[in-house]
Amino acid sequence: MNTITPEKNTAISFNDTATAFASKSTDDLKAARLLFSTMQYGSLVSLGVKLTPLAINWGLPIKGLIRNTIFKQFVGGETMEETAPVAKKLGAYNVQVILDYGVEGKEGEEAFNDACEQFIKVIKYAATQPNIPFMSVKVTGIARFALMEKVDEAMRSGQSLGLVARYHAAVQSLSTNEQREWSNVFDRLQRICSTAAASGVGVLIDAEDSWIQDGVDAITTIMMETYNKTKPVVYNTLQLYRHDRLQFLKDSYAEAQAGRYILGAKLVRGAYMEKERERAAEKGYPSPIQPTKEATDRDYDAAVQFCVEHLTEIGLIVASHNEQSNLLTTELLQQKGLPLNHPHVHFSQLFGMSDNITFNLAAAGCSVSKYLPFGPIKDVIPYLMRRAQENTSVKGQTGRELGLIKIELDRRSGK
Repeated sequence: MNTITPEKNTAISFNDTATAFASKSTDDLKAARLLFSTMQYGSLVSLGVKLTPLAINWGLPIKGLIRNTIFKQFVGGETMEETAPVAKKLGAYNVQVILDYGVEGKEGEEAFNDACEQFIKVIKYAATQPNIPFMSVKVTGIARFALMEKVDEAMRSGQSLGLVARYHAAVQSLSTNEQREWSNVFDRLQRICSTAAASGVGVLIDAEDSWIQDGVDAITTIMMETYNKTKPVVYNTLQLYRHDRLQFLKDSYAEAQAGRYILGAKLVRGAYMEKERERAAEKGYPSPIQPTKEATDRDYDAAVQFCVEHLTEIGLIVASHNEQSNLLTTELLQQKGLPLNHPHVHFSQLFGMSDNITFNLAAAGCSVSKYLPFGPIKDVIPYLMRRAQENTSVKGQTGRELGLIKIELDRRSGK
């Protein structure tokens, strides 16, 4: 992969469709246009989200249709090996990869141990590849959801204490069997992080539902304190559509300073907004979600600015499909006279979306990646259904994707 040293004040345009879709054939673009056009019909997507998992479980012959449409658009392959040509193709355009074992919803110690082994296998594979600097982990892939809820609930009762102190008190409040079970969760994550640190691969701990997030934050903080002494290895994910996350970022930075480790911060807007609001209303507690999109955008950009102000002590991943937030990051770096490929700054978008951001950032010399999930079709259905719902609810995003694809197809046809 070529190393690009960007010049100061490099102009970046996310309207450059020739660069955005250079890796795509015309047939690829036409297939994407059809898929995104279909996703604009909310009622059709809602029906598909309900029926697709049932059809898979019933053994109906729809895997071929899924494989050639939504799976091809958003997933790297059914196996880790199948992602290799995708990663190689991205690498040709200076785009890196965040590899994600996209299997969800498993339960039981055997399944959790299997997932842990798979995560470790991903790390060891990534270490042999030239453009896979990170891999992604969901703690719900290695822990029982109900146990995570119990830890989180216990942590909320000790609000006068710091995050890690509340965590330790919560674990002590568990039954003997639950403590043993939680110890297994902690050991799995520690194995993953220690392997990653030894292999030179970054670990991105995904965000979860707010009612299990405190425990995730705590064990991620403990892992950062252990493995981020000299460089960012472990990253926590902050969902800025939560109104408390900007302050949480600042508190996390203060903890990192006190503990003398580098804070790893992956900034996202968030993916569970409707579920969060519905649960808050049902349970009768204040919604953790920002009152408006403008408030989310404000806090996200403020979080970016805070991280860039403290880049020596923070490893930042701008994981966003928002053009303004990505541009803001590059502008802040340029204002400080810092290179766009600063070692503590990385950009990322989901595979199959926002190529206009990813490939134009790469062309400007930024360190940027595609979040590339893989797994058997039946196991990545939850991930695919979220992508379908996301592209229905965020109509502006779908319209933007379609508009850019049409511009590029017209350009190629000479219109």
